[in-house]
Amino acid sequence: ARRLHILGICGTFMGGLAALAREQGWRVSGCDARVYPPMSDQLAALGIDVHEGYDARHLPGDALIVVGNALSRGNPALEAVLDRGLPYTSGPQWLAEHVLAGRWVLAVAGTHGKTTASSMLAWLLEDAGMQPGFLIGGVPLDFARSARLGDGRFFVVEADEYDTAFFDKRAKFVHYRPRTLVINNLEFDHADIYPDIAAIQRQFHHLLRCVPASGQLITPSRTVAIEDMLALGCWTPRVTMAVEDAAADWRGVPLEEDGRIWRLHGGAADTALEIRWAQRGRHNIANALGAIAAARHVGVPPAQAAASLERFQGVRRRLEWRGEVAGIRVYDDFAHHPSAIAATLATVRAAPRRARVFAVIEPRSNSMRLGEHRAHLAACTEDADRVFWYRPPGLEWSLDDIARESSARASIHADVAELIASLVAEASTGDDIVIMSNGAFGGIHQRLVDALSAHYSE
Repeated sequence: ARRLHILGICGTFMGGLAALAREQGWRVSGCDARVYPPMSDQLAALGIDVHEGYDARHLPGDALIVVGNALSRGNPALEAVLDRGLPYTSGPQWLAEHVLAGRWVLAVAGTHGKTTASSMLAWLLEDAGMQPGFLIGGVPLDFARSARLGDGRFFVVEADEYDTAFFDKRAKFVHYRPRTLVINNLEFDHADIYPDIAAIQRQFHHLLRCVPASGQLITPSRTVAIEDMLALGCWTPRVTMAVEDAAADWRGVPLEEDGRIWRLHGGAADTALEIRWAQRGRHNIANALGAIAAARHVGVPPAQAAASLERFQGVRRRLEWRGEVAGIRVYDDFAHHPSAIAATLATVRAAPRRARVFAVIEPRSNSMRLGEHRAHLAACTEDADRVFWYRPPGLEWSLDDIARESSARASIHADVAELIASLVAEASTGDDIVIMSNGAFGGIHQRLVDALSAHYSE
């Protein structure tokens, strides 16, 4: 069997890639700096041998090496690959050549909502009997895994604008060559690799250049950053979507404040469809519109898509309910950009008949660590009644100003155990606690539920 060895195997993308390679019959092994659940369990279940650390001794001499985008020159395993002249490639390039080639690729790109919208799209095609393949940067609850080959001609990929590898500084998504492309939104992010929004727009335009004239581009109706990018040239028919913009081709109108019931307008028939589903928030209606339009492009009728969405379970770590103790609810959310934090808190705030919203935030992404979003952080928490900032080790700027400018009472904590104790002391029946981070956050979610249980059983 062909052999693949993945450097940096424990990220969601690379872990998904490993699963696809196993399905194709490759022998797969890999290594990563930190190997821990749930990804370590998923890889073990696939029979994939994983080493902790980047010791060059673990490099097989007979494998194609896939180099993760977090690795840079100086990494001992990477240096050994170059010194020994071993064949190597990037994850996106391997995916393009071995999985996507010859298939109808539906890509979901944008600063926010990629994982949710691509999970919705994969589910719409699955529920329509199309058996799509997919690679998603999260775990859709409807599939309980982040990647599979699928049996049909369609493949759904979450298209990330982060760079590809140490030797390829283009965005990952330029490798994917989609026929159906959804761009959810476009904002400045990834300050560690992009100097400004124009640099990101250029990458999105590289992606757009590869979409055929017989394909379809699906974007929001009035987003300046997207309109400016399209002005650089667009060769593909475009369909627009929006929450409450009458000029858009696909429109979603919330019928309830929290977005659990909404009306879909659009498509050729333009008959309004009412959707009652388990998701919350205007941002999820926007995600759904992109998924419905993309599914329509490959033949799923809107009425069928609407019925499927009512059964869509969501994505792990997207406002995921983790427990309730004494009427206090604990949620886990991946939000790590000010716009995403604001959207999540607005969604929780809109829920009927709850007491207070507690926001617990770890500024952990590279852009956050660099202090890039600092100016917007106080404002993005305005829907919270109380904000708890966690200062992770190595944060190079002070959270003091943000806590001071906050409209809600805000405190700063450097210790997870102490943070949990503060939450237990302050929370009471009817409160919603939303924990926001793009990392494991010291296992705070379950630890908090356990601490609340212990406190209320005394």
